[in-house]
Parts: sequence; structure tokens; C-alpha cells
Amino acid sequence: MTIHHVSLETRRGDLDAEVAFWALLGFAQVQPPGELGERSTWVQSGGTQIHLLHADEPVVAPDGHVAVVCPAFEETTEALREAGFAVEARTPYWGAPRAFTRSPGGHKVEVMAAPPGELPRV
Repeated sequence: MTIHHVSLETRRGDLDAEVAFWALLGFAQVQPPGELGERSTWVQSGGTQIHLLHADEPVVAPDGHVAVVCPAFEETTEALREAGFAVEARTPYWGAPRAFTRSPGGHKVEVMAAPPGELPRV
């Protein structure tokens, strides 16, 4: 089982910047089906989508976040920095680098060089 998409509320005025931000992480804009395009903007990488829901007053979780795996971690985090995003390195719990940044709309995003392996069940 995998997660197919995550929805993030976004002001219409932030949409172009959000699409450009997600492009730095390897996502390309795709066309939502039918009337969904009137109320959302979608980006996709492989089988994973981010749905940017158009909102006048978006809800942005202060610590909740989306995590994306970017095998070209160093190049990706450098591209984020060059584009003006703060990138905060974090403890590499699974033996691979990871960092946090914020999208133009304020959403917290974790960038990981690799996913953790299978974790023990509790």
C-alpha cells in the first residue's frame, strides 16, 4: 500500500510559487480531471501527487508535514537554497541525510535522501 496524494490548502496568489517550489523537488504540474481544476492545482512525481487546494484562508499545520524522497538530495537542497528557501539539516535517523524547509505557502516539507527501511511493528 502506498499514499497516492496529499492535499495542501494554498492561496491562489501563491500557486505559481508553489508549483515552482514543487518542481525543485521533482514534481511537474498535471491537469486535474473535470471541474477539480477550478478548485485545485495538481503536481505529480511518479505515482505521487500533491493537490494544492485553492483557499482564501488556508490552514497550514505548524508541525505537520509532507516528506518526499529525493535521491539527488545534495543537488535538491542546494537548488532550494539557491531559490531562497531556508533548508534545515536534521538528524539522519535512517543513515541518510534529511532536512526541513517550507513551501511558499508555509507548508513544512521534509526532504529525505532515502526512505527508512521497514520499521519494527509495535
